[in-house]
Amino acid sequence: MKALDGIKVLDFTHVQSGPTCTQLLAWFGADVIKVERPGVGDATRKQLVDVPGADSLYFTMLNHNKRSIELDSKNETGKEVLTRLIEECDVLVENFAPGALDRMGFSWENIQKINPKIIMASIKGFGPGKYADCKVYENVAQCAGGSASTTGFRDGPPLVTGAQIGDSGTGLHLCLGIVTALFQREKTGRGQKVTAAMQDSVLNLARVKLRDQQRLATGPLTEYSQFGEGIPFGEATPRAGNDSGGGQPGRILKCKGWEQDPNAYTYFIIQAAIWEKVCDVIGEPDWKTKDGFAKPKDRLDKLNQIFDRIEKWTMTKSKFEVMDICNPHDIPVGPILSMKEIAEDEGLYATGTLVRVAHPKRGEYISVGNPIKLSDSPSEVTRSPLLGEHTREILSSVLGYSGAELDRVLASGAVGEAK
Repeated sequence: MKALDGIKVLDFTHVQSGPTCTQLLAWFGADVIKVERPGVGDATRKQLVDVPGADSLYFTMLNHNKRSIELDSKNETGKEVLTRLIEECDVLVENFAPGALDRMGFSWENIQKINPKIIMASIKGFGPGKYADCKVYENVAQCAGGSASTTGFRDGPPLVTGAQIGDSGTGLHLCLGIVTALFQREKTGRGQKVTAAMQDSVLNLARVKLRDQQRLATGPLTEYSQFGEGIPFGEATPRAGNDSGGGQPGRILKCKGWEQDPNAYTYFIIQAAIWEKVCDVIGEPDWKTKDGFAKPKDRLDKLNQIFDRIEKWTMTKSKFEVMDICNPHDIPVGPILSMKEIAEDEGLYATGTLVRVAHPKRGEYISVGNPIKLSDSPSEVTRSPLLGEHTREILSSVLGYSGAELDRVLASGAVGEAK
């Protein structure tokens, strides 16, 4: 038995933020029914195509464990089918532009009338307010949520991060909202509306920078490099390069081979509790007791000097040697792993964090598996559906269409060329 066995999810999502959410629900056992435009499908099926004639990795890696039905919601028969789907499902998830469902005739008020127990979950770019109707993509969310302004180096422009914290991050937030609403429904018997705004989700993930914004009112941010360099702080949380955000000084440092390998680097933290061990490892035992070095506060104006010395040591070792030497001493370090190195790490396959998935049109590919492991509900990753692959199956087994009634729906043009 899977954790969400018996839960039916009507998946009206596309691209990344919504599919991230519904894929998680599917991995936990929900029956996720992905609604797609006849003959077209989710736009990502044809974006960044690498294998001609096959769905792109962009699509396959966000839509595992789902069933696909083609449905034209503007067609009268399509509206009939959609209404019956709403009646049958526990959850409806959408990430349309603001007002799109209303224009289809399926406002939250109407959906509640059709099924008072349904959870309707929506992702939007912004919450209520002056930007509510604005269209948002991943990098816009990062910029509006405070991530970009605090990412990068002090003397450079704002930067977006490679991690999809706007799209996938919001999908994760929405998924938590959905399962919480399902839990509450067990007590109340009522459905409810769940919303997650991309700006809000990014801000939640960037909360330590909001913490620092408030700390500026009482003085400089002493753990930031610019404090030790004597550079005054402005009115807003600055960009801090690769400084650690948790109060313990840290930097990305070069390792052996950095001249040829763009990822021959390590992250190195000089946590106060292991300072003496750091001194011994890098060959500076005198720093353990030397004035200006022995105490954490006294080291703040010497961080450039200290990390320059540590880097001289790390440059004589590979990033993995640094890890092997430092870990027994509890010195927090981490190699900068490339995606190639990650994809070749068999340990990640053993835990299900990475999976190899067979696909009838593109062959085998690598994908991320469920990052959340439940001891009593293991996740199995199955391939993403072909467009409309389950249309006939869903019409008959979920909605109960059969005989002449099924033929009528199939002939209506509302469900494409049903498979």
